[in-house]
Amino acid sequence: MKKILSYNVNGIRAAINKGFVDWLKSEKPDILCIQEIKANKEQFDVKIFEQLGYYNYWFSALKKGYSGVAILTKTEPDNIEYGISIKKYDDDGRVIRADFGEISLFNAYFPSGTTGGVRQEFKMDFLYDFQNYLKIFKQKRPKIIVSGDYNICHKPIDINHPERHKKSSGFLPEEREWFDGFINSGLTDSFREFNKEANQYSWWSYRANSRVKNLGWRIDYHLISNLLKSQLKSASILPDVFHSDHCPVMIEMDI
Repeated sequence: MKKILSYNVNGIRAAINKGFVDWLKSEKPDILCIQEIKANKEQFDVKIFEQLGYYNYWFSALKKGYSGVAILTKTEPDNIEYGISIKKYDDDGRVIRADFGEISLFNAYFPSGTTGGVRQEFKMDFLYDFQNYLKIFKQKRPKIIVSGDYNICHKPIDINHPERHKKSSGFLPEEREWFDGFINSGLTDSFREFNKEANQYSWWSYRANSRVKNLGWRIDYHLISNLLKSQLKSASILPDVFHSDHCPVMIEMDI
């Protein structure tokens, strides 16, 4: 059984200062996918992760203090791939992949479109370019897990007061339509296999005491190939972890 977590830490250095390493020590995931590291690995001590038994792989943005993803794993991968060979996304450090046997784990930090205009266009471009990349990739390696911060709430149940957010980036009709197509390409929303309840969120604005009031959004996911569904044993959100405006999301798989 492998425990896989995904966590947008909103700055790895800030998270470390808030007790992230002690939490990691007690949580003991087999694999941890981190988004929005906002640092180069020269800017903090990666040995603290090695000492906990993790191979660690960091893909930072060219722009300092921005974006970036990482994978920490107790099992050494057969292969690590940085990026998807599209420069404008790879310069942001948006996607890293680890291969373990027949399974490929993607850790992705999807763009936010909250400033609208150009950024929303960039986000939509990424969604379709990434989907096309995976369509080709799956022809050779069909067993995939796509973990990360998608910056999209798929359905009304995934956002507080959906009627208020119809024109909000992250809940726009075209984003949700893309999500429908992405799921229908042969993927499963792992969390909804186990939990159909409302008010289950992974991100809360720092404004207006949103987390205390649980006015959140579910934008962090583990989507898995339908081919892997029989190996999925549990999925959950860990809302009581407080190093970020996000919280970790977890799956356990028999792999």
